[in-house]
Amino acid sequence: MVLTGRAGLAALIFVLPVAFSPWPATTFAVLSAILLTAVIVDVALAGDPRQVALTRTGEETARLGQPVTTELTVRNTGRRTLVGLVRDAWPPSGRAEPNRHEVKIAPAQHVRLTTTLRPVRRGDQRSAQVTIRSIGPLGLAGRQRSHAVPGTVRILPPFLSRKHLPARLAKLRELEGNTPALVRGQGTEFDSLREYVIGDDVRSIDWHASARRADVLVRTWRPERDRRVVIVLDTGRTSAGRVGVDPTATDPNGWPRLDWSMDAALLLAALASRAGDRVDFLAHDRITRAAVFNAGRSELLAQLVAAMAPLEPALVESDARAMIAAVQRRVRRRALVVLLTDLNPSALDEGLMPVLPRLTAKHQVLLAAVADPRVDQLAAGRADAPQVYDAAAAERTRNDRRAMAARLRRAGVDVVDAPPEELAPALADHYLALKTTGRL
Repeated sequence: MVLTGRAGLAALIFVLPVAFSPWPATTFAVLSAILLTAVIVDVALAGDPRQVALTRTGEETARLGQPVTTELTVRNTGRRTLVGLVRDAWPPSGRAEPNRHEVKIAPAQHVRLTTTLRPVRRGDQRSAQVTIRSIGPLGLAGRQRSHAVPGTVRILPPFLSRKHLPARLAKLRELEGNTPALVRGQGTEFDSLREYVIGDDVRSIDWHASARRADVLVRTWRPERDRRVVIVLDTGRTSAGRVGVDPTATDPNGWPRLDWSMDAALLLAALASRAGDRVDFLAHDRITRAAVFNAGRSELLAQLVAAMAPLEPALVESDARAMIAAVQRRVRRRALVVLLTDLNPSALDEGLMPVLPRLTAKHQVLLAAVADPRVDQLAAGRADAPQVYDAAAAERTRNDRRAMAARLRRAGVDVVDAPPEELAPALADHYLALKTTGRL
């Protein structure tokens, strides 16, 4: 049973007769009995919130920053008209509006209630309970019942870096010779033979074919195809730090490094699949959190965003040995292994550096890290003593990152260290440079 504000108002009004009555005790008892009787009758005449059938429909996926609608159908299976409120509860990060609906449902009738979610976090948004409050005809009291109506909306990564994809695809077509280019380049995979023209590199002449044809023929090349690219996403504690500005304007503290790394991984995967390479994905900290292997090119992005959506940073130190072992178990042939992690000297010294030779001995390794732009801002401060101390600390951080990047390069690892908004295009450009020079 629930009481409404009208019952409280009635009780407040009944105070006046009690205050001015010559027999206040008797008056109080009589008025209380009247109010109690009215409440009991109101509850008895209210529609039964247990006699309803609830069905949930609507969209099941959406990208972060986009609204998503869910529809709840409420059917009255009782014999009395149901008048009251229906509350469709979702997590606070779902930003459900409206989540309270006034209803009046006659017996054997139904209504459809639409709730719009504007999520501020990636991942699965699961509905809690649907609470139905049925109010009696007097409006004094009613009944309330909560029902479990499962519903899940998966909020996918927004893939904001897709705006950089057309420019990188144009560069890829120039490498493959599908569009005219002012700068002549060549890949390392043989494509075909053609007649020699003035300006061709004489080193590309195929003398055996020229002898058979009694004409000068040159080899043409294209960037390598059907190579393997393995994207490894570090979901350990260093991926939890928030950097940059939130592109979806949902959090003033910016995105976690994990989300920026996901965005860069999606752009690289889209570009590599268009280039004819096979792309695999692994998310790991101490254990494997998600994996996508041997996906078809038409299904790759869909499987990647579905695997990334529920990932959250784990506040534990990543196990680099287990991570590399997971890669080696799944990838036998030489591949480009892209490690998306933080360029944190202490974490890398204790974790990745001791076991890195096991990976570089067989694979081409590329480490991509998100740099915090606030460090550069602090390094420029000189206005007062606190800012000078902040600048000194920021400069030391930058020097440590540069030193770690230099150590990684000496160990045979390519390094891309860029601010959040620039990481995805920088990683894509480095991939194209590797294909151009035949290093894959």
